[in-house]
Amino acid sequence: MHRLTIKVYFASILIALSIPVFSGELPHVVQQKLKQAGVPASAMGVYISAVDANTPILAVNADTAMNPASVMKMVTTYAGLEILGPAYRWQTKLFANGQIINGVLEGDLIIKGYGDPKLDLENFWLLIHRLRQTGLREITGNLVLDHTHYDIPQGDPGAFDGQPYRTYNILPEALLINYRTSSIVLMPQFKSNSVRAVVDPLPDSILLLNNLRLTKGACGNWRNQLGVEIHAEDENENIVIVLNGSYSTQCGKQSYMLGLRDSASYTRDLFKQLWMQQGGSFHGDVVTGVVPSGLSPIKVYHSPSLTEIIRGINKFSNNIAARQLYLTLGTKPLKGRINSPATLTQSKAAVQQWLASKGLNFPELVIENGSGLSRTERISARHMGQLLQQAFQSPVMPEFISSLPIAAVDGTLRNRFTGTPVSGLAHLKTGTLNNVRALAGYMLDKSGRRIIVVIFVNHAHSTRSRPAMDHLLQWVYNR
Repeated sequence: MHRLTIKVYFASILIALSIPVFSGELPHVVQQKLKQAGVPASAMGVYISAVDANTPILAVNADTAMNPASVMKMVTTYAGLEILGPAYRWQTKLFANGQIINGVLEGDLIIKGYGDPKLDLENFWLLIHRLRQTGLREITGNLVLDHTHYDIPQGDPGAFDGQPYRTYNILPEALLINYRTSSIVLMPQFKSNSVRAVVDPLPDSILLLNNLRLTKGACGNWRNQLGVEIHAEDENENIVIVLNGSYSTQCGKQSYMLGLRDSASYTRDLFKQLWMQQGGSFHGDVVTGVVPSGLSPIKVYHSPSLTEIIRGINKFSNNIAARQLYLTLGTKPLKGRINSPATLTQSKAAVQQWLASKGLNFPELVIENGSGLSRTERISARHMGQLLQQAFQSPVMPEFISSLPIAAVDGTLRNRFTGTPVSGLAHLKTGTLNNVRALAGYMLDKSGRRIIVVIFVNHAHSTRSRPAMDHLLQWVYNR
């Protein structure tokens, strides 16, 4: 064979190896698993591609608009990193509406929120600590909460699934303290053969009646063994929680999260508790109001960076934090001033403008709140895959990928893909709703090539589709 012919022959082999072979049909093993689950192939949308390829490896129903569930958080967090920047921090401003003399405020303390998604118990304690460091020790008036940075419709927390007390249904607030969450911490007590239950943080307005029985069986889905009754406020304005059912010794220490109080009463209880712990004095009430014009803040608290916050959003699928981030996208500070108030219309326009700036046109895209906790949000598998390809080439790629759960290591994937070749080699966001299962992100195949994976299943039997999805990832790895 002529030397030139040999060179051309080997060059053609190298080119063939570098270009993914396109397929429009699911692997046989995946089809089998779907059939066993009672899920038609038409209910699965798939887009698989190397990060540096123009042609996908596999595309099935890739152009069908589908509900991505929490995978939509990837759109919100990637947009946030590029629109706001990885170092973006939310402000919470504190104002003294009155004179401060010798550490005593003769008037009201006003807190104005700007949508901080992580003003949790630890950071709210830090805010109060820094307020005490200003020298303020006594407040003679009220604590006033200013929520006016948000201009959004008043929603019903139980509208999504009839579970108004579940924390994933908590609605956005410009000043959201600790997600308004109360944790019921359950701990087996072996000596007394009982279950200890403690509310954290412990406000005076919550009464807990514990009727739980300690058992010795397997833990299983321990939440399904609990009977949690929540009774509205009694004559003393208390909320009564009654725990019935059983709890296994094998479950160890667990926490059951609830959103029980409105913003004013929750903040009142928590502020009084933390303020007094730090030596402060406050005997007023907590009310909503507005910062008077011309008043300058006595303290400005800054949240952790967006890079840190999106780790909680993606790794643990924090719905409320994702919704707060989405609302912030349309308020990008101009010359140091925050565009206020935040609206869903502004956020939608900001995302569309951002996509257009990247040359992306997703006509089927529907974003209701940016968290994926929605019956109406839609995107196609192909367009989600294309967005992930763009993200891989973005300057914020390291921050974005590191925010995703790692297979068999952490977050929502901590117990998935354990003992498989995919373990530790995939950064993937999960999505779960009734009739929806989704998985999307990046993984390494056995040759070390970075692959984009997008899998959506929209079907009444989607809960049975996990084996098919997992086998598809195994196929990608071994391909």
